[in-house]
Amino acid sequence: MMRTGIFLNYAGGFLEAVDEVVELEKIGVDIALVAEAYSYDAISQLGFLAAMTSRIELGTGVVPIYIRTPSLLAMTAAGLDYVSNGRFRLGIGTSGPQVMEGFHGVPFDAPLGRTREVVEICRQVWRRERVSYDGKYYQIPLPTDRGTGLGKPLQLINHPVRDRIPVTIAALGPKNVELTAEIAEGWQPVFFYPEKAHDVWGESLRSGYAKRDPELGPLDIMVSAPLAIGDDVDDRLAWAKPQLALYIGGMGARGRNFYHNLATSYGYGEVANHIQDLYLAGKKAEAIEAVPDEMVRNVSLVGPRGFVKERLAAYADAGATTLLLQPLSGDRRESVRFVEELRALLA
Repeated sequence: MMRTGIFLNYAGGFLEAVDEVVELEKIGVDIALVAEAYSYDAISQLGFLAAMTSRIELGTGVVPIYIRTPSLLAMTAAGLDYVSNGRFRLGIGTSGPQVMEGFHGVPFDAPLGRTREVVEICRQVWRRERVSYDGKYYQIPLPTDRGTGLGKPLQLINHPVRDRIPVTIAALGPKNVELTAEIAEGWQPVFFYPEKAHDVWGESLRSGYAKRDPELGPLDIMVSAPLAIGDDVDDRLAWAKPQLALYIGGMGARGRNFYHNLATSYGYGEVANHIQDLYLAGKKAEAIEAVPDEMVRNVSLVGPRGFVKERLAAYADAGATTLLLQPLSGDRRESVRFVEELRALLA
């Protein structure tokens, strides 16, 4: 049975979102994730969630690798694993040049090499080794010619709850997905189209699996899916269009937009170009309207129970193991009902 998860949605207020997570925990939802773009940081919110919950797994969904040192990422993950009593999962990604360079003022470079080195350093920290790492992008301790020369290898003072905290990587490109399948416990793709997943990522996953350490266990494929179940929910397709338009049209420059590339690989190249043209011209409303219902339907769980059950089978056949649900509702009771109905269909 696929696991179910939820993204923290604080459009109606943070405390209300926490109450919803607490309610979803009671009905058996397995994991809650907090995203971090250029909004509030995810870590402080996860600490609050850890205090308000007792069973549900918690995770970052995701934090960018560029703005925290690898050691700080590891310390933070160990700290959240401690306050949640072993319920934390570290989700990492690279974000994109617009946010990293435009908001944080750090270069967006070497995403593959940096991701691998970050994960290796984090695992050193969690094992309480004296951290010593001589990578291409990170050197710990700092070499003497780049600092005072007084640095020495140190180990984490505390004893982590676990010496292996699960790592999930958000990845879309072929090489990124291959790396994820090789080194991570989980993979978090966005806008997952089950019938196209094998064509887009199959070769990358196979190449990564061939190099994978068996001790990592099977890869947890954690896919996001907008959700609305009912005979009269077609209007909710429109609720998912602003995010698709933003990512396909506005997340990145022309010619360097990972989400536009993904839509193109799904067979929506002309549509993606049109959405991007409109979005970059400042016509956001028109860009949203240009997102076809068919595209939304293919990457979501929106429709009558029978249709949603068929889509669940497609997700399972495509290898999805965790569904990260995004209820398309402005009412908490309805959101919870959608998730309950979906869990019943999975049972």
